[in-house]
Amino acid sequence: MKTLKDILYILSLPLIITMIMTVKGFADDHRLAEIKVGKSDKSFAVVELFTSEGCWSCPPADELIAKLEKDNQNKKLFIMAFHVDYWDHQGWKDRFSEAEFTERQRQYASWMKLRTLYTPQLVINGKAEMVGSETSRVLGGIQSAMLENHPQNLAVKIDKYESTHLQVSYTTTSLSKHSTILMALVQKEASSQVSAGENAGKSLSHVQIVRQLQRRVLKAKDSFSFNLPDVDKDYEVIVFEQNQKSGEIIDATSINL
Repeated sequence: MKTLKDILYILSLPLIITMIMTVKGFADDHRLAEIKVGKSDKSFAVVELFTSEGCWSCPPADELIAKLEKDNQNKKLFIMAFHVDYWDHQGWKDRFSEAEFTERQRQYASWMKLRTLYTPQLVINGKAEMVGSETSRVLGGIQSAMLENHPQNLAVKIDKYESTHLQVSYTTTSLSKHSTILMALVQKEASSQVSAGENAGKSLSHVQIVRQLQRRVLKAKDSFSFNLPDVDKDYEVIVFEQNQKSGEIIDATSINL
């Protein structure tokens, strides 16, 4: 038989949970605001989200990186959304998905000794991974990355920018023997009306969508060329150096078109 104390506890439990969630929400909002005004010149956070329009649990992760990107003044926060292709057989073909993005996620699984791929997965600086919709863990991971000091070796510039073609070059003073240089052509935003699969009937919004990813062995300087998939969209090019033995991202920079 329940005592009055037990009954009062049961009745107050929803209020307790609501208060805890409210406090947590305030803390997350504070972290988010701090990240977006970061001013450190010696740290960065490269945030890679592996997502899919065919995955029912992915929209909250997409919404989280959209919050990070909105009104972002932190020039050392680099966000990329890689749309993987292994959800495409579920009834909806994600138009932004690429097999090479799935392969990149598979490489992270190898580096981090993970047994399986999943979405939404978020990777920070090639070293830490987590569920992309776990707000507190994601924001905490980004803040931790921003406390680390890194050499600032990379510089990037646009050599040629035409309606459908882009040429970008970089220079670096890095002498790493195990590094690859990567350039991602990132579309700033898009939306899709999904008519099938797990998100059928939903209108999905995306930010920082990787449209092309190129990589080469690191040199002191080199240039990359891109064909722009949609001429009326806004783009950014994110350039980063990555250790091919560990997966750690060593340096990063970007340029807006």
